[in-house]
Amino acid sequence: MPWSTPTLRAVRELVRDAVNASLPGADANVPNSVLRVLSDNQGALCHLTLQYVDWLSLQLLPDTAETEWLDRHGQIWLVNADGSTGRKMATLSTGTAEFQGLVDGTVIPTGTQLQSAVGLPVDFSSPNSVVTFETLEDITTSASAPATGNIRAVDAGSFGNLPDGSGLSMLPTIPGVSSTAFAYSLTGGTDTETDDELRARILQRIRNPPMGGAQADYVSWALAVPGVTRAWANVEQGIGTMTVRFMMDDLRADNDGFPLPPDVAAVGAYIDKMRPVTVKDCFVAAPIKSFVDLTIADLNPNTDECKAEIEVQLKDMMFRMAAPGQTIYSAWISAAIMQAPSVISFDLVTNNDFVMPNIGSMAVLGTILYE
Repeated sequence: MPWSTPTLRAVRELVRDAVNASLPGADANVPNSVLRVLSDNQGALCHLTLQYVDWLSLQLLPDTAETEWLDRHGQIWLVNADGSTGRKMATLSTGTAEFQGLVDGTVIPTGTQLQSAVGLPVDFSSPNSVVTFETLEDITTSASAPATGNIRAVDAGSFGNLPDGSGLSMLPTIPGVSSTAFAYSLTGGTDTETDDELRARILQRIRNPPMGGAQADYVSWALAVPGVTRAWANVEQGIGTMTVRFMMDDLRADNDGFPLPPDVAAVGAYIDKMRPVTVKDCFVAAPIKSFVDLTIADLNPNTDECKAEIEVQLKDMMFRMAAPGQTIYSAWISAAIMQAPSVISFDLVTNNDFVMPNIGSMAVLGTILYE
C-alpha cells in the first residue's frame, strides 16, 4: 500500500477515534484543541513507523532489497572465486608493454607510471578519460630491440583493457628510454558487479543450495569468477562428465559476450579446485556462436529509430532466452520486435525456428535485413 497523504489522514482519523473511545465525553475532532493536536501528531508518528515497516519488508528479501541491504544478503550467501564474499568487486587489468631504449642498459624501475595515449592531456574532470598503469618489475632496455615487461592498471575496471598496440606515455620520462611504450594483452579488468547481476546470483544460490557437485553447483562456481555473467552446466560428453559453458557479457561486449581462451582457463582452474574428484572429466568451454540472421519486410514505420529499437529488443530477448543448444523460436522473435515502442506492423520473412546445430552452440543476433 503506498503511504501517501490520504493514508496519513486515515491514520490520524484512526488515532482521533481511539482517543474519543478511551476518553468518554472528549472530542479529538475539534480543530486546534489539545486532543486534536496530540492525536494528529501521534498519527503522524504511527504513519512514519508504518512507512518504515513497509520499506523494511522490501529489504528483508533479496529480490526487492536496495543496494545496501542487497550487499548484506550477498555477504551472507555468496563466496567468490577470490575468497571474498558478496558482490564481485572490480579487478585490475594486467598485461605487458614494450619499451624502446635509446641507450643500452637503461633500467625502468618497478612502479614507473604509464598513461594511455588516448585522451592526453589529462582531463581532470573525467577520472576515467585516461588510464594509468604501472610496471611490476625492473625492466632493462636495449637500443637494438624493444624490451618487454609486465604492467597492470592502477585503478580497477574494464577501462584498463586496451587493444594490442595501444600507445602508453611514460610520466615522468626516463632519460635513455623512449617516452612512448606499447601495450599488449591488457586483459582481466572487470567492473564491479551490478545490483541486477548480484541479485540473480543470490537468488540462484538460494534456489539451488550446494549439493557437493550437483549440476547447479557448477553454475554457481562459474558465476563466482569475476566477469562471468551467465553460465550453464550440462552432461555433453556422456555419463560421469560435466561441461560448463559461460558468458562474459560486460567484459567481452566487443565479442558479443563470448569469453576468450584466457577467460576459459581462469574459470576452468577455479572449477577444478572446487569440483569433486569423482567426476570423470570436467570440460569448461565458451559457447559456440550461431548467428541468427533475420529479414523483416513492410516495417511500419520504416525509420532508423524504429530499426534501432528493434535491434535493442532482439538483443534483450537473446540475453534472456538464448542458451547453449537452445532453439530460438520465431514466436520469441516476433514478440521481441513488437516490444519496440515505435513498431506498428511488420512481416517477419524468416518466419522459422532457429535450431542450434549442436548442444554447445548458442544463438547470437546476426544481420537484420529490411525489405
